[in-house]
Amino acid sequence: MDRFEIFFDLVFVFSFFIITRATALQVTGGALLHALLVLAVLWWSWVVHSVVATRVRLGEGFVPVLMTVGMAALFTFALSLPNAFRDPRGNAAGPIVAALSYTVLRLVHLLLYRHVVRDSPNERRQLIRFTPEVIGSTALLLVAALVPPKIDGLFTASVVRDGLWATVVLLQYGTGIIAGTWGWGVASAEHWTERYDLILIIALGESVISVGVGSNLLGQPPTWPAVTAAALGIFFTAALWWAHYDLVGPAARIALHAARDGPRVAMARDAYAYLFLPMIAGIILFALGAEMIVHDIANPDVSPAESAHGPAVPLLFGGVACYLCGNMLFQARTLRTVSWTRVVAVLLLGAAIPLAERVPGLVAMAILTVIAVGMVTAEVIVFDEGRRALRKLVFEERASHEAHEAAWRARWHERPDEGE
Repeated sequence: MDRFEIFFDLVFVFSFFIITRATALQVTGGALLHALLVLAVLWWSWVVHSVVATRVRLGEGFVPVLMTVGMAALFTFALSLPNAFRDPRGNAAGPIVAALSYTVLRLVHLLLYRHVVRDSPNERRQLIRFTPEVIGSTALLLVAALVPPKIDGLFTASVVRDGLWATVVLLQYGTGIIAGTWGWGVASAEHWTERYDLILIIALGESVISVGVGSNLLGQPPTWPAVTAAALGIFFTAALWWAHYDLVGPAARIALHAARDGPRVAMARDAYAYLFLPMIAGIILFALGAEMIVHDIANPDVSPAESAHGPAVPLLFGGVACYLCGNMLFQARTLRTVSWTRVVAVLLLGAAIPLAERVPGLVAMAILTVIAVGMVTAEVIVFDEGRRALRKLVFEERASHEAHEAAWRARWHERPDEGE
């Protein structure tokens, strides 16, 4: 993996952090909607970035200069996210800066990819098919930023602004489906899966940060309940990491290696570009719930026997269920299977919410940890033979594909018009 790609990922780390922090200030239905809309728009920029990164070496030639401009735009976009839906009269810079910085980021990606496909007529035509989405998305965000505080009509300014952002999301992801796979190619399945596996780890890291933020009350010494809650947060986050990276992730990588031409592109789009989004959304949701619960546990003014307040438990359990559902859809798309252990875990999470809302926060986190760790333990025992066979296959696949992928990537850069 290009080191500059990892450098660029640091800005996405900050973006996930900002989304979570901004939502944690006041967890309401509107704040959650805004967080999910911003996440969807941000994720689409990640998808475009991953497509560009598979075709061009980000650390060579003039590319780092353009990518640095893109990083600055993404960083500015992240800084403006807490105010992206504010009334322009109250904070005019927020929504306008978000729209302008996102426009710059998309233009950087467009220029880079245009440079890559300059000698490929097929890919240039496919790029033209995506141009309306770039123009439409950036234009709609600019219009949303300029919505006046008061408008005449059936809808308020807030509803109009939310509707414009939702239209951007529909336009972006709908274009990915309508444009199809013709003219595109995934030059390196190994590189593609590595990029997405890394960003998922980054998102899981956000949940660890949230637990740490919730347990670290300034000026207060750590307490045993707070330490226990923090440890439980690490345990169930590790279980969610295991749920993807032990079996499903490696097997999906082999499936993408085996696919060719259009089916490979379709799998890369559906499983990684689209189905990773609900997994990351679930991580942010349960990170919010975990932070709220751990904060109350660490607060000496809150009784340890008091149950969790507000939406903390539904966010925590619902976020984990969202993550597992996204992972099951990912597994179904890449491997055409669904693990019964995941289905049982999701059902248990849903059934446990009413109970978890009535018990102390530490007990609620313990219930969640038991379900998550129990799911992983069951899979280790039940699927032991399959896990062993997969590890052997992964070793063989990596050995056989390393030379093939390196040669194919070099040939792709030299003659990009050949296609898959």
